[in-house]
Amino acid sequence: MATLSFQGYALYWWTSLVREKRINENPPVEYWNDLKSALRKRHIPFYYERELMDKLQRLRQGNMGVEEYRKQMELLLLRVRLREEERRSIARSLSGLNTEVRNKVELLPYRDLDDLVQLCIRVEQQLKRKPTSKSYGSHSYPKKDQGQGI
Repeated sequence: MATLSFQGYALYWWTSLVREKRINENPPVEYWNDLKSALRKRHIPFYYERELMDKLQRLRQGNMGVEEYRKQMELLLLRVRLREEERRSIARSLSGLNTEVRNKVELLPYRDLDDLVQLCIRVEQQLKRKPTSKSYGSHSYPKKDQGQGI
């Protein structure tokens, strides 16, 4: 069904692939996974997965919220087609979190990755509400020697 919508170069590539399989007496592409594999083989550079894996390994929360960070991680895991044990996903998630969030979450109990993410979100919200010592220093008070007469 998907190949019916091919146009231009995609249609040329598809007809060439079908012809080549017929000439070499290879089985035709009948299933979605076979089509995906053929498309990947033809159109995605060999180093693409390695770059995605590097990006996954370097992923840090940074300025992202916990939910956005988790979504980025899930997206990269899907693109790399990596299925890992939950304990490894937990370790990966924890290692990329901002230090403030990670330090607090490591002290709390959690059962699984979803539980961890929910804890991280709550800790992040708590940190946003909690005034930091820096915010107290942001108030400006007039100095006596500036001629303000106070």
